Amino acid sequence: MPKWLDNAIFYEIYPQSFCDSNGDGIGDLPGIIGKLDYIKELGCNAIWLNPCFDSPFYDAGYDIRDFYKVAPRYGTNEDMKQLFQEVHKRDMKIILDLVPGHTSIEHPWFKESMKNEKNPYSDYYIWTPGRKSMPKIDKPGVYASNLRGFIIGFGGRPGCCAVNFYSTQPALNYGFKEIDDPSWQKGINDEGPIATREALKDIMRFWLKMGCDGFRVDMAGHLVKNDPTQQGNIELWQDFRRFLDQDYPDAAIISEWGCPKYSIEAGFHMDFLLKSGKQHYWELFRSEHPYFAKEGKGDISEFVNNFNIDYEQTDGKGLICIPSSNHDISRITEELNAEEIKIAFSFILSMPGAPFLYYGDEIAMKNLKGLTPVEGSEERIQSRTPMQWNEELNAGFSSAKADYLYAPMDPDENRPTVARAMEENDSLWHEIRKQIQVRQAHPALQSNARIEFLYAEKDAYPFVYERSCEEETILVVINPKDEAASCELKKAWEQAECIYSCNGEAKVNGRTVEVPAASASFFCVK
Repeated sequence: MPKWLDNAIFYEIYPQSFCDSNGDGIGDLPGIIGKLDYIKELGCNAIWLNPCFDSPFYDAGYDIRDFYKVAPRYGTNEDMKQLFQEVHKRDMKIILDLVPGHTSIEHPWFKESMKNEKNPYSDYYIWTPGRKSMPKIDKPGVYASNLRGFIIGFGGRPGCCAVNFYSTQPALNYGFKEIDDPSWQKGINDEGPIATREALKDIMRFWLKMGCDGFRVDMAGHLVKNDPTQQGNIELWQDFRRFLDQDYPDAAIISEWGCPKYSIEAGFHMDFLLKSGKQHYWELFRSEHPYFAKEGKGDISEFVNNFNIDYEQTDGKGLICIPSSNHDISRITEELNAEEIKIAFSFILSMPGAPFLYYGDEIAMKNLKGLTPVEGSEERIQSRTPMQWNEELNAGFSSAKADYLYAPMDPDENRPTVARAMEENDSLWHEIRKQIQVRQAHPALQSNARIEFLYAEKDAYPFVYERSCEEETILVVINPKDEAASCELKKAWEQAECIYSCNGEAKVNGRTVEVPAASASFFCVK
């Protein structure tokens, strides 16, 4: 595993909405370069940059037309190279969003693949032999082989082409683990799927040579089709991991898989917890009764039970990461206010694995409902609005007229801004910065240190766990509820040095813990 992941704290940037340097209403790479010192000051030492490659933008850049070219709206390849260099000057890392599952229908590979005559790209995509051979859909939107559907009528080729998500995103062909119809389904080691795999390696080489530090991989567990046990996808990514270990051992690969058991076995260094699946991530921040809401009606036990299972299966092999939000889900402010988010971040920033902070979450930017979708965003546009920097025009995001902005600004006159948050000593921004500083100063709070849950009972508060490494042991005591709470731990802890507290310090006496309302405390023993 790359050593730099030991203490990585990621800041996710949605490029269209972060900082516009040229006044066209769309964020760009020079704008990001101009804000690197801000990210560094907050304490984050790694960046995840959402897709920024050439695209017709029918799906906000996840429909790629050219994997080797920066989208002109964001700048040039030279701008990207400069971004890499400036990030590294600040002792930071940067990963790109890798979209291996599909391309745009405008990609040159697809233009060649849809020709009737056989050519090197014919099997880069998944084609049926003829129009009448379109597979049946088991139920709306779900095909047995985890394909979403098929499109017809492209070029001179008579068959149907499989797609992922939108009709403008033809699925790249990595093969089928189980073959139901050999007339169009290829095995994972057939010539076409192997060629697709090698083409993806070339793309990875290109950006790694330029200076990027790795990739977050979109829909990583869905490339091989008809793969009910995931063994095909595991085999596929193990091949990529061997390639990276040999040629780029410091490059990190992080999966959007949502199943650490599979993703870590596949060779990924880290896996995201997602809103779907069995991890109960959603119940922490966004359910009807989030655990981190002050009302105190949440439940942490199911999350802990499932986290323990994932942790035991992956410990020592890879990491599990917990994002605050991301570009595909509602912001953490959907259900929590700034004061509640302070306590939520004390959890995010003290858990194993590298934490991911979505741009704007550090100032409690709102999740804006009722917006008109942009570039296939659907409801996701509500979490993709422009960064709010200051009190100037368009909150400092852009000098463009409001009608030209990629997405509308929060119209609230009292909307949070970075400038105001940095001025107010008790702001969420300062609290997160303080928490990051504590994490960076203590090895027992970092990615690979062990965790043991000492109190995580059903429908109960507080929440207590122990992080440990060779150098030290840290007790984390968190009580999101707006009432004081107490509990009996699984093992005794004597009062130790308090290295962090928010809203009052907990009291620890043997097995007994007393915790102030809406508070978090960290205690350290060397």
